[in-house]
Amino acid sequence: MTFVPDTGESPGSLLAPYPAPPKDFFKAVPFGNGGADLYISQKYYGAVFASDVPAPKAAAMGAEQRPLSATIFNEKAPKSEGWKTIPSWYVIGDVDQMIPPALQLKMAERAKAHISHTHGSHPSMVEHPEATVAAIMAAMSATQTR
Repeated sequence: MTFVPDTGESPGSLLAPYPAPPKDFFKAVPFGNGGADLYISQKYYGAVFASDVPAPKAAAMGAEQRPLSATIFNEKAPKSEGWKTIPSWYVIGDVDQMIPPALQLKMAERAKAHISHTHGSHPSMVEHPEATVAAIMAAMSATQTR
């Protein structure tokens, strides 16, 4: 569950056709020369980001979360994307509220990825690790040199 942008696309441009999150979804923490780290507000962490994770675990994950750079949504992909030449595997979380599953499917299909689904939220590997392990094992088996 990640972005698979093509040349010149950014996470923001890929998400543009979908509803925007609430204005208070992220908490911005400024640093240095005008930059900011973004944290998902605790109000939304369990309810949106980790909706299938039990509340106590989601609360702990929210408290321990690593930030993302505020610039990430506008950073454009370079001219060389590995997914165009390297086999890929993609696990779609069918209840992901961060990257819409329809967008995930579109990107995975465009990358000709081996696609699997799980009934998981954005961090599906937390409550559905078997789906992630299966994708890793399939990739390992398919790319192993003999």
